[in-house]
Amino acid sequence: MQIETARFGQINIDENSIITFPDGLPGFEEKRRFAFVSHPSANQDKSSPFLWLQSLEDEKLAFLTAEPRHFFPGYAPRIANADLDALEIGAAPLGPRLYTLLTVPTGDPIGITANLLAPIAINPVAHIARQVIVAGDDYGLRHRLLPAEESTAPQAREAVAAG
Repeated sequence: MQIETARFGQINIDENSIITFPDGLPGFEEKRRFAFVSHPSANQDKSSPFLWLQSLEDEKLAFLTAEPRHFFPGYAPRIANADLDALEIGAAPLGPRLYTLLTVPTGDPIGITANLLAPIAINPVAHIARQVIVAGDDYGLRHRLLPAEESTAPQAREAVAAG
């Protein structure tokens, strides 16, 4: 399926990869169909850890995301049973796939942060998703991906700036 996007122009989306948010996303409740779009990596020899969650209903709406365990290997949030039930996961052995929404401060790509408190949880079989609030006080809204004193990571800086 071909879609037009503001960020990437016209792209092809595999209809089997469409993710549905039955309740929408907070603040965007009317937008329910999304697909992941690969982030154009600054270094074409390596794949980027960043993905764009592109709305199929609004060409201008796309969220920068990443799998949190790529940057935070110990990330192990507790997700409420009600959220797991809404995702139709129940006692499935694999559980949901998690993605964190990223924020890139204007003019400061090294200051990129991840929202670990409210990840996007996806049932990888049914392709349904929702943004969940994780239990406990271990995670917040703005966890830096790179240390504040990071100054020698041009590849990371280029990958983030390319977004």
